Amino acid sequence: MNEMDAAYANASHIPDGENYPATWAALAAEFRQTAQANMGVPYGDGAREKFDLFYPAGPARGVLVFVHGGYWMKFDRSDFSHLAAGPLAHGWAVAMPSYDLCPDTRIAGITAQISAAVTEIAQCVPGPVILAGHSAGGHLVARMGCADVDLLVRDRIARIMPISPVSDLSPLMLTSMNATLQIDDQEARAESPLHHDAPQTDVIIWVGAAERPAFVDQALRLGAAWNVPTMEDAGRHHFDVIEGLREENSMMVMSLVGGL
Repeated sequence: MNEMDAAYANASHIPDGENYPATWAALAAEFRQTAQANMGVPYGDGAREKFDLFYPAGPARGVLVFVHGGYWMKFDRSDFSHLAAGPLAHGWAVAMPSYDLCPDTRIAGITAQISAAVTEIAQCVPGPVILAGHSAGGHLVARMGCADVDLLVRDRIARIMPISPVSDLSPLMLTSMNATLQIDDQEARAESPLHHDAPQTDVIIWVGAAERPAFVDQALRLGAAWNVPTMEDAGRHHFDVIEGLREENSMMVMSLVGGL
């Protein structure tokens, strides 16, 4: 493992890190057993171009779109269903899209897919749209705020929360992951939120204070470049920083839906 691989490795630096994905999948499957939802709604023609839409008990105040991470190379919407619990408790519908994974596509292609997904999701639920995403998903929701992305429902985006985002893709070019990601200088520049102007909407960046220094740095640099707040969540690492989404009154959930 080279120096840059180590900087962006998470599981090996988290106690029991290799077991988190199986735990997420089990919690998500259990959550879906009692959830009110439309599953596998298409937003494109591809097999992975689908989203799950979870509904609150009463009329929805709007919709929160959560985009999963996995370095654009792994995971699926079905691994994270349980994270809808917190926003649902406040009356927000929650949508979770899947997207094509590298190397079957490039990161720029995934950005376009998420734009299409958000547009389709917004047609399903009236009202404001909140975007949240974790890790690679944090990168993707940050990209939705950038003016170069063709997002047809931009005027409905009320808040964006990139959680532990990759805001600068250039360091990943020096990792072994780039054999799959195939990031080049042009894509690193174009697809890095850090190199774009701040969105014309409310943004709060979230990162675990106990994450790898590279991820804390990525979050803080984006917050400084966009002049938006960055919340460092005490004691949280890269895998448990998203746990707040499950809790009705967590600081993360209240920061997402509060005042809307």
